[in-house]
Formats: sequence, structure tokens, C-alpha cells
Amino acid sequence: MRGAPDGTFRAPKRELSAGSYLRRMDTTEADLTGANSAFAADPYPLFAELRERGPVHRARVLDGRSCWIITGYDEAKAAFTDPRLSNDMKYLKAWDSLGRAVVGKTMLQADPPDHTRLRKLVAREFTVRRMQSLQPRIEELAAELLDAMVPQGQADLVSSYALPLPLQVICELIGVPFADRAAFHKWSADLSAPATPEDGEAAQRGLTEYLAALIEDKRRTPCDDLIGALVNTTDENGDSLSSDELLGMSFLLLVGGHESTANLIASGTLALLRHPEQLAALRADWSLLDTAVEEVLRYDGPVEFAALRYTKEPIDIAGTVIGEGEVIMIGQSSSSRDPKRFPNPDSFDISRDLREARAHFGFGFGVHHCLGAPLARLEGAIGIRALLQRCPDLALAVDPAELTYCPPTFFMRGLKELPVRFQ
Repeated sequence: MRGAPDGTFRAPKRELSAGSYLRRMDTTEADLTGANSAFAADPYPLFAELRERGPVHRARVLDGRSCWIITGYDEAKAAFTDPRLSNDMKYLKAWDSLGRAVVGKTMLQADPPDHTRLRKLVAREFTVRRMQSLQPRIEELAAELLDAMVPQGQADLVSSYALPLPLQVICELIGVPFADRAAFHKWSADLSAPATPEDGEAAQRGLTEYLAALIEDKRRTPCDDLIGALVNTTDENGDSLSSDELLGMSFLLLVGGHESTANLIASGTLALLRHPEQLAALRADWSLLDTAVEEVLRYDGPVEFAALRYTKEPIDIAGTVIGEGEVIMIGQSSSSRDPKRFPNPDSFDISRDLREARAHFGFGFGVHHCLGAPLARLEGAIGIRALLQRCPDLALAVDPAELTYCPPTFFMRGLKELPVRFQ
């Protein structure tokens, strides 16, 4: 049954089973809040049920705010490139505010031509070649972390390996002193899912003050790390990044550059452990590694929804009319499991054709496609291979049903812990 013209859906006139992922029949919104424990543990049954009803739905997120979500692949692809959908929050009317704003001015909150200008300036330094040059250092860091972890016999893979690896890489890349990295992760976590509003506000202040001081220091003392390069980069017309833009880009690189990759490594390891035939196939043929990373991004990627879009005018999406100033969340996870696009979408299969596997929206699509995708892919591949080669007897140390996920955010989904053993 498709959604009604106003985008709502209505359950059949029967009592819903205890295992249903939809709210009861007198409700017109899908529940994507933290109160929906079934969704937090496994969002895919709800996404599947919503797709069957239609590609566009009304939903409640986080603190109970209402928005629109897009769950179908074709509709998501169209939305990513629809000029009537803006990333600029000046078009937001449905909510009083976004709550805590991001730090500085970022590309994620800009539309062309502003976005085009910002991305062009950043892309001059954030090149594929520069990312690939990091491979030896990423391999070295992975080996150091495994040296410390493996002799213990068991560990939480998230805190011991999946998180510190990309955190250390991005901090070295942008030039953050080693001693400050723990504080950076705390600020990042409190911005994404604070225990209290005060924690979120404190994290925003702390990160803003720290990054502003770091940028100013790199203005005074030129260096060759990424922020140092961005401070001094100019285009052929002499255009450069403003202080607020430098602040936003530093924030985006830091937060986006470690949380999503940590979730990719942890979720990828879990998927392989829960599908031993796929793990065996990968160990037998490492040429499947790139496809395995893409399949993890498609099957259980770290980014559940894309950055918020706002309707600049009334818009019709697949027969659902959405008014001006409304909030739209494009479902990257849901669309990447759409059976209309991917055969057997709920099966984890690293033998898929690489081009087909890469059709997922794990890194978004269009002009806002993730600039850090090459680095995330590289870290994911190195992190997973190093772990599996060093730990041939790697296994889960708990029942999968006992695993828990971090508190939900607008966008990210990742394991809180992943207990594993090595013998």
C-alpha cells in the first residue's frame, strides 16, 4: 500500500503484532526516535516495510520533530540532485531551529554556487593522491594498535581499534596534537548525541574555541598539514577560505573523518563474522577486498540519512506533495537496500559486481558526494585486512543479540561496543 497524498501511511485495521516495527494504526508517522528500541537495534525491517508502502513518508526523529523521509532508491537519487531541495537552513520553516548548529560554515550547509566555490578550494588540497600517500602510515598505525590489542586475547574492537585508527589518521592529517585527540573525540560524540543539552552546547563551544586557536596558530606558523594548506590555499582569482569557512571545514574534516570510518570498520567486521562463508571467501581471495568494503557500505553503512534538505517551494515526490520550508531526510541506508535496485538486498554478498555494489548511496550522490570517500575506503580496506590477517581466529565474544548501538543521531549509526576474542 502506497502512502496517502499527504505522505502518511496507515496500518491495516488489525492489531499489530508485538514484533511490528510500525507504530499503531492511529498514528500517521514512522517512529525513528530513540524511544523505538527495535529501530535503534535494527532499522532495516522498518525501512523495508516503509518502502513497501511507498517511497516517501512522514517521520518523527530524535526529540520528536516531524520531517519527511525518502526510502526508495530512484526517489533518493532524484532528490540528491533536485534544485528545489536546498542544504541552506535559511529555507527551514518547519522547525524553530536545528538546535546546536555545526561549527563554522560548512559545504554541507551551502548550495551552488557557494558550495561550488567552497568545494573547489578544498579539493585543491584534499586530493586522491594525497589520500593515497597516507597508505603506509595507516598500515603502520593499524599494526601498532593490533600489537597492543591482540596479546590481551580479547578486546572491545570499537575502542581498541576501529575508533582510534581513523581518529589518529585524521588528526595527523589536519595537524591536531596527539595529546588533544581524546578531547576531540569527546567533543565530537557530545555534538552528535549529547547526554544533556548542556553537554552539546559545551562541546560546540570547546570545539569552536580550539579550532579557531589552531587555525590562527597555523596562520602564524606555516605547515604542510591539511589545515595549514587550506589556510594558505587560493584559486586563480585570488579567492581563499574565510575564517568561518576554515572553521567549518576543519570541523567537517574532523568529525566526518573519523566517526563514519570507525563505524565502517566495526560494522564491516561484524558483517563478516556473522557471515562466515563470506569471511572465508575474503580470506581465500584478497582481490575481493574492495568489493567487500563497498558491500559493507551498501549493506550496513555508517551513514543512515544524508544531510538535511529543505524544500524551497512546494514539491511533489512520487505523488506526495510536500510544502515549502519542510525538512527532508534522504535515506541512504534504506535506498541502498531497495530491491528495485539491488537483487537480494538483505543478503551480505561480497561477490557482487564491484560496479553494482558501488551503486549504493553510502557517500551520498551529486554535488554533495562525500569528499572524503577515497580516504574512508582506504582506511576501511586497510583496517579490515590488517585485522583479519593478524587474527585468523577472530570471533565474537558475545551473542550478536547482546550488541548495542550508539544513541541515535540524525545521520550516523554505529556499534557502541564490539567484544571480540582472538583465541
